[in-house]
Amino acid sequence: MEQRTPDRDGRRARTLRRSGQAASHDRSLSTSPWQGQPPHRTAEVTPDVALECGWGRLLFGQTFADHDRLVAEVAKEEVGRRDICMYVREPHVLVSKAPQELFIDPSHTYRLWLHTLRAEKSPARGVVVRKMASEADADAVNRIYTEAGMVTAPTATLWRNQLTQTFTYLVAEDTDTGEVIGTVTGIDHTYAFDDPERGTSLWCLAVDPQTTRPGVGRALVRTLAERYQGRNRAYLDLSVVHDNVPAITLYEKLGFVRVPVFAVKRKNPINERLFAAEPAEGIGDLNPYARLIADEALRRGITVTVVDAESGLVKLAHGGRTVHTRESLSELTNAVALSRCDDKRLTRRLLVDAGLRVPAGRVASHDGEDLAFLSAHDEVVVKPARGEQGQGITVGVRTEEELINAIALAERFCPEVVLEECVTGDDLRIVVIDHRVVAAAVRLPATVTGTGAHTIAELIAATSRRRAAATGGESTIPLDDATTRTVEDAGYDLEDVLEPGVDLAVRRTANLHTGGTIHDVTESLHPELARAAVRASEVLDIPVVGLDLLVPDVTGTEHVFIEANERPGLANHEPQPTAERFVDLLFPATRALPRGWRPGSTGTDHRTEEVGEQPDT
Repeated sequence: MEQRTPDRDGRRARTLRRSGQAASHDRSLSTSPWQGQPPHRTAEVTPDVALECGWGRLLFGQTFADHDRLVAEVAKEEVGRRDICMYVREPHVLVSKAPQELFIDPSHTYRLWLHTLRAEKSPARGVVVRKMASEADADAVNRIYTEAGMVTAPTATLWRNQLTQTFTYLVAEDTDTGEVIGTVTGIDHTYAFDDPERGTSLWCLAVDPQTTRPGVGRALVRTLAERYQGRNRAYLDLSVVHDNVPAITLYEKLGFVRVPVFAVKRKNPINERLFAAEPAEGIGDLNPYARLIADEALRRGITVTVVDAESGLVKLAHGGRTVHTRESLSELTNAVALSRCDDKRLTRRLLVDAGLRVPAGRVASHDGEDLAFLSAHDEVVVKPARGEQGQGITVGVRTEEELINAIALAERFCPEVVLEECVTGDDLRIVVIDHRVVAAAVRLPATVTGTGAHTIAELIAATSRRRAAATGGESTIPLDDATTRTVEDAGYDLEDVLEPGVDLAVRRTANLHTGGTIHDVTESLHPELARAAVRASEVLDIPVVGLDLLVPDVTGTEHVFIEANERPGLANHEPQPTAERFVDLLFPATRALPRGWRPGSTGTDHRTEEVGEQPDT
């Protein structure tokens, strides 16, 4: 082994200091993520630093004494914003504290040692880089953020930060037009938290994609570096996604080198592309109901395999657990539970036995008892005992002939037919997942609005085309006997011209597949209706169910249960979190922590990869 003399070691230390590399070998420095933070260093810096940047907060991981405090701070991220936790020591340990919430950013950190910076030999022509000078400049910065696809920041926040020594906002101005065509933000760590390393960092580099001026990004980076060099700072750091080759090429030409510094972010929609798996093959062929669930699974790092796109059959896998789903129907719904919903006769009996309210009804017997039931009620509903999507249902049967025809229609879909009294009221769908109400919506039957120039048949055809276009072909209004009869019952003929502004319901049922529309009423649902729905899900012993009720008013308590759907369309209930709660049920380990969660409780970075900044050629 080679022996070193004190003089030789001393010369080596002096050489490292002159080269600027001593920082990477000093075990006491704050940004060395591969080593522990000495207590005396922690005491020297401002604790728990989280800078408000407008688009989110920048958290300096080296200022937090432990991981729990850092996780608690990250949990404060607000909706629609993008916090970044930079300089995270032991990022794998931090993420293990909340793996369903946090991820290690797949970006490289690049560092420019400022003592190596030399004067620019060929500065960009027609471009002057200066400090943000007014709120109008701040507005221009937000305009560039928007055009570059970045999260904007309140103008007041940008201007307030500009007045501090911690932040440096630079803009690039076209000398011919006077227009702001680029921007960059710098943060001085010395002013931010008394950084013993005298570090700085670069954020939010953005260039107007419409500008024809070359070298704008390079000019912004160099000017920021020169300003910090003038303050006697040691280095300038930046973060760039690992596969942004053009930006990395630019930075390496400017003298930046990679350093082992890491960032952690929270899993949110803005960051989704950074942590979610690539879309599975065939995912684009799924219908909206299956696609909604597949997308939510991908956001959580769950592997999605499309088994059969046409039927919506998907395999989900995570942490050694595999679950097959067909839209909102999964392996967690067993065959017995499915049969309880599939057979409307059985559904009725179980609900009645549990003391829940259902309309008067009976199974068609093709004899005088059917006519007696019809005579006891002004109108009846006839429907197949098994079936979905409103197929074979006739509403408003009044005469013996209509009853015979309605029973014959229902028998085309199922040999057993159910007769029920016709109850008036709004068609209410309540989605219950894991025996909790997740969404409620009133479904309205297909309706057309008169123009004074078009027949009702023409209005139905036009409305049907719009509904089909809006739902990917899922919803259309059939021009069949049921539609014709509904129009005639309202006193019209299909060839009549409907008066301007007059609304006419052309179907008796509110099924979405026959042109019905859905309107969210989750927030106004009466608690008694919610409790009844949960009780029904427990009686049917089914983890996911769409319960159909008729109610005079969703804010009241009066109701009757019509049927239960074992495969409710979750996509019909946005913005309610139906897909999120469904995936929570399937993979509870991926469940997002509640907003405001803290360790021990029960409960953006605008980077160059988003800008498309091209290096000079």
